[in-house]
Amino acid sequence: MEFHGNCKRIFQEEDLRQIFVLTVEVLQEFSRRDSLSAHMSSVFQRYLALANQVLSWNFLPPNLGRHYIAMFESSQNVLLKPTESWRATLLDGRVMELFFTVHRKIREDSDMAQDSLQCLAQLASLHGPIFPDEAAQVEYLARFIEGLLSTVNGIEIEDSEAVGVSSIISNLITVFPRSVLTAVPSELFASFVNCLTHLTCSFGRSAALEEALDKDDMVYMEAYDKLLESWLALVQDDKHFHQGFFTQHAVQVFNSYIQCHLAAPDGTRNLTANGVAPREEEEISGLQEDDRDQFSDQLASVGVLGRTAAGHCVPLLTSLLEERVTRLHGQLQRHQQQLLASPGAGTSDNKVLDDLYEDIHWLILVTGYLLADDTQGETPLIPPEIMGYSIKHSSEVDINTTLQILGSPGEKASSIPGYNRTDSVIRLLSAVLRVSEVESRAIRADLTHLLSPQMGKDVVWFLKRWAKTYLLVDENLYDQISLPFSTAFGADTEGSQWVVGYLLQKVISNLSVWSGEQDLANDTVQLLVTLVERRERANLVIQCENWWSLAKQFASRSPPLHFLSSPVQRTLMKALVLGGFAHMDSETKQQYWTEVLQPLQQRFLGVINQENFQQVCQQEGVKQEITATLEALCGIAEATQIDNVAILFNFLMDFLTNCIGLMEVYKNTPETVNLIIEVFVEVAHKQICYLGEARAVSLYEACLALLQVYSRNSLGRQRLDVTAEEEQYQDLLLIMELLTNLLSKELIDFSDADEVFRGQEPGRAAGRSVSAADVVLYGVNLILPLMSQDLLKFPTLCNQYYKLITFICEIFPEKIPQLPEDLFKSLMYSLELGMTSMSSEVCQLCLEALTPLAEQCAKAQETDSPLFLATRHFLKLVFDMLVLQKHDTEMTTAAGEAFYTLVCLHQAEYAELVETLLSSQQDPVIYQRLADAFNTLTASSTPPTLDRKQKVAFLKSLEELMANVGGLLCVK
Repeated sequence: MEFHGNCKRIFQEEDLRQIFVLTVEVLQEFSRRDSLSAHMSSVFQRYLALANQVLSWNFLPPNLGRHYIAMFESSQNVLLKPTESWRATLLDGRVMELFFTVHRKIREDSDMAQDSLQCLAQLASLHGPIFPDEAAQVEYLARFIEGLLSTVNGIEIEDSEAVGVSSIISNLITVFPRSVLTAVPSELFASFVNCLTHLTCSFGRSAALEEALDKDDMVYMEAYDKLLESWLALVQDDKHFHQGFFTQHAVQVFNSYIQCHLAAPDGTRNLTANGVAPREEEEISGLQEDDRDQFSDQLASVGVLGRTAAGHCVPLLTSLLEERVTRLHGQLQRHQQQLLASPGAGTSDNKVLDDLYEDIHWLILVTGYLLADDTQGETPLIPPEIMGYSIKHSSEVDINTTLQILGSPGEKASSIPGYNRTDSVIRLLSAVLRVSEVESRAIRADLTHLLSPQMGKDVVWFLKRWAKTYLLVDENLYDQISLPFSTAFGADTEGSQWVVGYLLQKVISNLSVWSGEQDLANDTVQLLVTLVERRERANLVIQCENWWSLAKQFASRSPPLHFLSSPVQRTLMKALVLGGFAHMDSETKQQYWTEVLQPLQQRFLGVINQENFQQVCQQEGVKQEITATLEALCGIAEATQIDNVAILFNFLMDFLTNCIGLMEVYKNTPETVNLIIEVFVEVAHKQICYLGEARAVSLYEACLALLQVYSRNSLGRQRLDVTAEEEQYQDLLLIMELLTNLLSKELIDFSDADEVFRGQEPGRAAGRSVSAADVVLYGVNLILPLMSQDLLKFPTLCNQYYKLITFICEIFPEKIPQLPEDLFKSLMYSLELGMTSMSSEVCQLCLEALTPLAEQCAKAQETDSPLFLATRHFLKLVFDMLVLQKHDTEMTTAAGEAFYTLVCLHQAEYAELVETLLSSQQDPVIYQRLADAFNTLTASSTPPTLDRKQKVAFLKSLEELMANVGGLLCVK
């Protein structure tokens, strides 16, 4: 009843269609029976599985060989695209009806239900030439929706059905063109959307229950995520659905999400009535990642749905947040009164506080995703729905009252006269600022021990996300801007000045109070970076007195900033450097750098220039000073931008020279060695692309000196224990990152002949011969002997190693034959190991490295060189991979290009490989098919040469060869 091995390759498409038709007939016969015996049920299940299998793997793209089939079978969402010959079979309404009937009969058997739902999910993805026209698609889709509604309406979906049902709906929405979806009768489409709404809310509640119970198999969560993705596809299509089409449905889904995440009585989170006991907070914090990361996709979807119904969701969030902040304030006051009345008494039960913190946590997360997008590398823009909502109601808004509520986070919004005439979006922001203010007041009242660090993280995360998008908004990026927004947060407004001052004070307070909470401190300094990374915001920041105080305090290493963790200190340094490039007069700027950077330099030189430095270097205080300086240097490098690189490069180069000396001093202190290398990594990563030739040479020389010291110190060092291997792993990973960053100069170069250094002494490159190639090849000489198979078991190290090798082969192929014999052999062995024993990603990198090496051989025409002999060996490896072995289809292009180049280089050996393969075939039919395929392959490029047109023709013929005969030879 199942296809295995070569059977899959023997059947033609028509055979498979006949098998499917017969299977359907058997299923119809079984489905007519009221009950089945155990034996009959088993037979029925096998036929159902057979139908599922045929639908799952029969319809592959025509240019793929059957040896790719295993990969397709493992996918849960292969789309069904049969040829026209299946039209009569699959467009027969009785087939679809049969599978719905079958599912209704067997849905309580979880194994069979999964097969029947998989069949339906396949049928829900039907597309391609099987449909003669759009009318046929509309008719099919309408029938399918009717069948789906009759199957799922009015029943409780079993957990074994949830993912299957969500896959069916997802396929219907994403596969069928939107024009077909909207052509379905309106009442039927409305029923479908209502069903989608009901299922989304239902799955969301079940997913929350799974989360509360900490289940291993989160089937409802997976199904819920699929349905939320389906909603996104619908609500973001304003071409086929008018504005407001999905508003009421979005309201229901949004309300349901909020309800699941709030405590009773407003919500259903962890209700004991459901038999769910709340988990211990300690258990959660140690085992799970932060909710905003774990549920980012979910929150993003809910945020988009919330914008669709902004008129409902913004006021709802405001009301819920304001009410909980008021209750939180009251609870903290009661605790304070208890402590004043009985100073020695222990705190009372904190469950009320814990529930409030959890409610506020989720409300702030949803608010953050509702008001702003998470943009990476793009200019963040206020979502058009939020901007439109504010503009629409701006005529009803009293600007002065809005500004008063914004600027009074210590007051309840409802206590301010005319509070109902404020901009709703700004009032929602004000609710979050009030959370922040309650937190600050509790700290001043010595109630820090009652506060939640998680809530503190949520507040600064939200403020960073909000500030990046709204604060000092660039009005040129919008067709129309909300007057309340431009008045409250725009350029040259009192509102923006007040907000910047408030946020800066929040940062300073957090760094003082929460220096021991690394995650909270890290989120806080990220907010500070956001305030200064744009020049317009930085110009306001530097006008604040407490900014200068912060800079002086950090520069003098004063507590509590001195207690911040190393990564936080690094980011704080980055922020302080970025702030230094705000608009200041030259005297003020000089004063700033004198107060921020000079103390760093003076203290560092003061430490390392001590006469007895060698004797005191391992003292804890000295090591801490060195570590703090190195972290600060990384932060300075991270702050590099095109308009500050000239100043920062010159400043950092003085340190790099001294750092090389420190490598010698701390050669037996691995964490310090790592940090020194990391400084070089960051400087190369952030600055190399801006450096002209002279300064690039200076950096190459410094990097080469660093590697020479590291190499000298590593020679003869025995690394036997696991800790030593971990240390070497870190060293090598950083060195490879450094070499890769130096190589990137060959690909990305913004230097424009030292344009960014114009007006400064350019330095002289004359007489200097160190190049990126010299440094990188020296580094490779250092790394190759150390790269054991045990080290290659570290995935990150392995990938970085092969990326570096590929990079070198692509950029400097002419240098590879010049390597010393032992290193050359090590490199070739690494490539072979990567192709035969590593991940598909690593294999692809090795294949990409082979092509330029073979091309280099062809140019050199040295048929007795070690590289020529090595490429001959790789010809057989690639030949076997393409023709005889299963491999990831994503590697086909890289393998084909390498194969073509190797065939051009070794034509006689290639002919011999083909002849050997043909002579091993006993079946004359297979022999002839193979012979014809290989003749076609080389006929288009006889004799093959390194010519682009011939290469394209060869690769096309290779695809056809693999599609026609690849499966005949697959080695199991």
